[in-house]
Amino acid sequence: MRSTSCVYVDTGYLLSSAATRVTGTSLRSGINVDYPLLIDSLIRTADDLSGLPTLRTYWYDSATNGVPNTQQERIGELAKVKLRLGRFGMNGEQKGVDLRIGLDLVTHARNTASDVFFLVSGDDDLTEAVEEAQGHGVEVVVLAVPDSHGRPHGISRHLLRAADDMHVLDASLVDAAIIKIDRHPTAADAQNSDLSLPRLTDVPKPGPRPAPKPSPTPSTPPAEVPVSAPSASTTPAPSPLDVPRQRADILATCCRDSGIQLIDWSGKPRDAGIRCWRRRCSRAHRPARPAIVPRYRYQRRPWSAGGSSPLHPPRH
Repeated sequence: MRSTSCVYVDTGYLLSSAATRVTGTSLRSGINVDYPLLIDSLIRTADDLSGLPTLRTYWYDSATNGVPNTQQERIGELAKVKLRLGRFGMNGEQKGVDLRIGLDLVTHARNTASDVFFLVSGDDDLTEAVEEAQGHGVEVVVLAVPDSHGRPHGISRHLLRAADDMHVLDASLVDAAIIKIDRHPTAADAQNSDLSLPRLTDVPKPGPRPAPKPSPTPSTPPAEVPVSAPSASTTPAPSPLDVPRQRADILATCCRDSGIQLIDWSGKPRDAGIRCWRRRCSRAHRPARPAIVPRYRYQRRPWSAGGSSPLHPPRH
């Protein structure tokens, strides 16, 4: 069997790193990718580094429910390209992609599918899979995407120590296959910006501040108004101590009509000096709760004196 090499491409790492190099952000929506040119550049790089023909390129990406879209179907139809799809999680993250890469590395190494594996990824989760593939006599080389300064972007240190070698892709090949999308402002955007942001010419300029008025100096003191003495016919205000007594008389009448015997917290019966604390009392004479009157319990008289229950007094 002739010696060959295989290329394993983590699409999420490749496109996010390339987008960071071209646009400054890792959003894939900000770049336009020439996939045939990009895959051909990876194959030629693997051929030049290993000196062996490339058996196959494995393209790992995510899709909704594992169903490829139109672009992914076109990638799978390219020569020497095997499409391997994962799925999207609840929050939009990739699921099953790293596991598929690790399983393929170990399985292909055990079956001696190729002699050299080129891994386009920087994920730390692939470290154990790389070490397991090396145990079957396979050389694993990491291909890194260069950043704007030409250094490898997003390569884990554990993966770098486990791999046999690491090479940085040619920056000219990445720039030729990946183009930044320049979105020009339209008339609708200009109209929205005019509505949202005020113009500097429309903002009124502040006028001069008025001078403070001098405070008037009193020349003569105001005349004192004599306070007249209260007349004899004026009714004096009731004393605060008379209010609880009036309320206690009303309470005694209310409890006597309803058959309620008032007691304090010590169990002694009380006939006056407190008020009715029933929340459902609909009498018009129910006064407001005074702050100086203590709180007491009430209970129904024994059944011999009349009543329905000592625990559930009737409403009145």
